[in-house]
Amino acid sequence: MTDPIPAFLASHGLPPSARAAVERLHAPLADWIAAEQAAHARPLVVGLCGAQGSGKSTATLVIAHLLRGRGLAVASLSLDDLYLTRAERQALAARVHPLLATRGPPGTHDIALGEAVIDGLCRAGATAIPSFDKAVDDRRPGADWPVFEGPADIVLLEGWCVGAVPQPDAALVQPINDLERQEDAEGVWRRYVNDALADYQPLFARLDRLILLEAPSFAVVERWRGEQEAKLRETAAGAASRVMTDAELVRFIQHYERLTRRILEEMSARADAVATLDERRDLTGLSFR
Repeated sequence: MTDPIPAFLASHGLPPSARAAVERLHAPLADWIAAEQAAHARPLVVGLCGAQGSGKSTATLVIAHLLRGRGLAVASLSLDDLYLTRAERQALAARVHPLLATRGPPGTHDIALGEAVIDGLCRAGATAIPSFDKAVDDRRPGADWPVFEGPADIVLLEGWCVGAVPQPDAALVQPINDLERQEDAEGVWRRYVNDALADYQPLFARLDRLILLEAPSFAVVERWRGEQEAKLRETAAGAASRVMTDAELVRFIQHYERLTRRILEEMSARADAVATLDERRDLTGLSFR
């Protein structure tokens, strides 16, 4: 039988060196998900949480491919594709706090839409999967959304804060970075984000299993996100995409810092599978509950 991995890597712009990650990380996770689905009486919904730059989008892509190779019907959804429209976020920023214009933190997603999509993917029939265009910072028209014919055997939901839980109110008092000190001195934004995360719990309650791609530290996450932006700069000449300056990137990442640190502190103790990564994103440990 022809080895399908080289052709798959090439078709998705992944280097041959990515094969090692497929064999050490993605294939074992796919094996585990397939076994969990086989023991499940209904579609299995799996959440994949990972900080910016941890490789969660690639992991979802590869895992879905491996599972489909087993004859399983797999649907995938990114939390990023559930962002509120640009107009909705601007209205929220005007009504509550200016920082809510920036997509990413809890409070900037359409959670009801996510719940409806996951429920639809688990039933027979066609379900349109939302799609967000980051180049224009807005949701694509519904006519452009891909359509999945259900029911799915497995639904994969990936995102940087998938499965996250709110902080205690006392933890919100002190700002943790310049963004919070200078632009949220009264704590209005961070309290709103934390309260909004409580409203995400019904969506996360639909997860049957939760996988964490665990970064070594937030400092490493900052570096990973910087590497992503550097690659965009190399390829964005003449493109419509908006590439951030170094100062803009630092400010942007600070929107994510509080909850990213929270996830790194507490999620590994309750996730169903934890893939521990080093600074180079190489796997150093893989454990299952």
